Amino acid sequence: MLTDPTFSDRVHGCLLGGALGDALGFAVETLDLESIRAAYGPAGLTSPTQLSGVFRFSDDTQLSLYTVDGLVDAIQWANEGVAADETACLWLAYLRWLATQGETPPSSAPIAPPRWIDAQTVLRHRRRPGAACLSGLRGGEMGTLSRPVNSEAKGSGTVMRSAPFGLVPHIPVEVADRLAMNAAALTHGHPAALHGAAVVAVLIHGIVRQGMSLREAVSAAVARAHISNVAELAEFLETAVRLADDDGSPEQMSAALGGGWTADEALAIAVYAVLASEAAAGPEQHFRAAIALAINHDGDSDTTGSLAGNILGALYGRDGLPDSWAAALEGADVVTSMARLLVDTTSAG
Repeated sequence: MLTDPTFSDRVHGCLLGGALGDALGFAVETLDLESIRAAYGPAGLTSPTQLSGVFRFSDDTQLSLYTVDGLVDAIQWANEGVAADETACLWLAYLRWLATQGETPPSSAPIAPPRWIDAQTVLRHRRRPGAACLSGLRGGEMGTLSRPVNSEAKGSGTVMRSAPFGLVPHIPVEVADRLAMNAAALTHGHPAALHGAAVVAVLIHGIVRQGMSLREAVSAAVARAHISNVAELAEFLETAVRLADDDGSPEQMSAALGGGWTADEALAIAVYAVLASEAAAGPEQHFRAAIALAINHDGDSDTTGSLAGNILGALYGRDGLPDSWAAALEGADVVTSMARLLVDTTSAG
């Protein structure tokens, strides 16, 4: 039986759990459910031991870690008594990520000084980055809520990088919400993508900072979705909860929630997965079962796996994750280093 995780445990669990779910999902992102089952058996892909290649994460984890770095940059300035624009720090971080993808940052954008994260080879691989994330950063203009770039972009590229906002201590949930929305507007403009990012931050903040149970945090997330005036966001989340309570199958989940390619779908699939598997015997079993549900479907398996991993990693902490998965993960040390950096920086003020 796990003891209540510390703040540090939850940060490490959230970031590493997201990377593990992302990596398992990345292996099947291009496959439909029939093809997944044909390749890995009736239960689908459920463990890295079934993979013949490297167990590697995608752009989802890359951008999550760059979100951490942007937040850390702003906090480090604050710790030195200098006010910093958090969104500008995040934009600079994302521009540095853009450079790791073989892209030339636009000449109109500021030159971002290099930081430790930029030298990590594992983060410099191009792992099917989202089109909106790339185009939103290529333009050289910092998007804002009043003037977001890619005004119609609704993809999952906002929700997959928003868990870190819920981890920052000493801020109320409203601030985590605002930070997530402002960061989302740097690359996406559709209300579902903007508010979806905020819902992720609210859910993680509820678990990590407010001590909520999983069900309580999901309820808070649904409530936040309702006040967004984005009908489909709230509807997808409510459907996810209902499907989980009714033991809905993966096929029913896909039919009701889609493939996870949009922000609202991806978040709903992750919520379905963590709730539908909560009767598992223990934290590690819950994590394994939830990731299996989150990735074995027709769609954006790495993002849905990453979000499910973020949620349960935050809930159970690092000790709730499978050690064998972490040992197999390429770049696990970089994820751990970024988690430690966030913990140390937020404890230094």
